[in-house]
Amino acid sequence: MKALPFLALLAALLPASASDNWPGFRGPSRQGDASGPALPLKWGPTDKVKWKTPVPGEGWSSPIVWGDRVFLSTAEEAGASCRVLCFDAATGALLWNTEVFKQATARKETRNSYATPTPVTDGQRVYAVFGGGGIAAVDFAGKTAWTFTDFHFYSRHGLGASPLLEDGLLVMPWDWSTDPDKEGADKERVGWQLPWDRSYVFALETAHGKLAWKTGRGSSRIAHITPHLWTDETGRKQVISGAGDVLQGFDLKSGERLWSAHNEGEGVTPSVIIAGNLAIQPNGFGGYDSVRAYRLLGAKGEVSDSAFAWEQKKNSPKLPSMVYVAPHIYCVTEGGLAWCAQAETGEIVYRERLGGTYAASPVVSGGRIYITDDLGETVVLPAEPRFEVLSRNPLGEKVQASPAVAGGRIFFRSEQSLICIGN
Repeated sequence: MKALPFLALLAALLPASASDNWPGFRGPSRQGDASGPALPLKWGPTDKVKWKTPVPGEGWSSPIVWGDRVFLSTAEEAGASCRVLCFDAATGALLWNTEVFKQATARKETRNSYATPTPVTDGQRVYAVFGGGGIAAVDFAGKTAWTFTDFHFYSRHGLGASPLLEDGLLVMPWDWSTDPDKEGADKERVGWQLPWDRSYVFALETAHGKLAWKTGRGSSRIAHITPHLWTDETGRKQVISGAGDVLQGFDLKSGERLWSAHNEGEGVTPSVIIAGNLAIQPNGFGGYDSVRAYRLLGAKGEVSDSAFAWEQKKNSPKLPSMVYVAPHIYCVTEGGLAWCAQAETGEIVYRERLGGTYAASPVVSGGRIYITDDLGETVVLPAEPRFEVLSRNPLGEKVQASPAVAGGRIFFRSEQSLICIGN
């Protein structure tokens, strides 16, 4: 009995189990797959809703989960007030709402918001990026630890990419374009429709928010792609980062650009998928419609031809990211066409119509794929190379943010609410 207080203290100090955490955009793997207890197969606007709570402000960042807390970013005061929110994961109660700074608002697409990048957490702090380019670190008590506002961001679409967190570094792509308020409206096409050489990737030290490295892309165009991570054959961690016209690898520690492949297109939104030693990336808008795969092993320098593996020239997703369940990739287009292909070859297994329109990226749990449309209906498919609609589950609210999965629960951010679904 005397050991009980010690055990309670030990439990409080231990990190939450992996199945209780969804620490950033698309979860621990950065590919939308979840471990832990099975998610519900069926639910409705009231059925299996553990709680539903209003979300102040506006934003399309996804929820993240660490233990008993859910975090969101939001923007109030017509986008000017940048805030980080913390909710109780068990009850949905809003625990705190911290304003980290004010920002100037600029043009964005109607599907975008001034708080679209999904925050990321290391279990100690939450790191959030906002539409004007400002970055903030907030501790779990809601106190701002530091802010970084040195880099101004403008893109005709707004800012959509989320940061990557690894080894004490916060990595962010800066795939922007000329600002018509500063450069003249006639120059706005530069960096958007016309390639330029001023985009870059950079890393901040999470301890104090200081710049660790900043590396130019070369010639590229705007994009909204969240970086991924891959460990090469030497044990070196590479940041795999795509933009308009390029897919590239950077050394995580130094920022050195290790390789670059041409992937023509602009306004690219879906995240890259790592399938074994392949990096698979759609190529966005601008009249392009393809998904390309590149071999990562041995990639060095210009690898557009040497590392090219395959190309699928039909039904490329423009908004939702893909999921990988070996040996297949699964995809839904924004127009509601679901397809499955062999990851190694790109060979199509099926193409089937789901209906609806989609912006949120699918998640995988318990051998099922959960795909949520813009009206909040989640279609559940088997994570197998066969097409079958297992269920359709309406929420009755507009949803564009990708869901989070933790502890057998699925967390949806709708236009006005945060909703927890569970068995």
